[in-house]
Amino acid sequence: MQIGDLGRRTGVNIETIRYYERVGVLPRPERLDNGRRVYTDADVQRLEFIRHARELGFDLQSVQTLLALQEQPGASCADASRIAEGQLEEVEIRIARLQSLRTELSRMVTECRKGVVAECRVIEALSSPSIKAPDRSH
Repeated sequence: MQIGDLGRRTGVNIETIRYYERVGVLPRPERLDNGRRVYTDADVQRLEFIRHARELGFDLQSVQTLLALQEQPGASCADASRIAEGQLEEVEIRIARLQSLRTELSRMVTECRKGVVAECRVIEALSSPSIKAPDRSH
């Protein structure tokens, strides 16, 4: 199949496929006499693995490591587990930040009297980075 077919089958943009080839996450494909790339079902499977890992937030270095581990079915999965644990920790940090943002935005919206801009709590809060959300843990 050609690159457009690969992109349609996997839901990955053609430019992204080319990028993955350049950085070595996806092997460079065979080429026809006219220079067109030719992909196989193995390329589809690898690219779907990459796409799914990227959707879960894994960086390309981690994806490369996981792909290398996949090629060693008898090896310990300790490295894969360590990489996934690190990604989970990053996700939990992002969730905590988003929850903090939600709290601050909710407070800003709640305190807004919807009057004039000169008295707007949203504008005031954005203009004063020193204003923090109150500690509501008590």
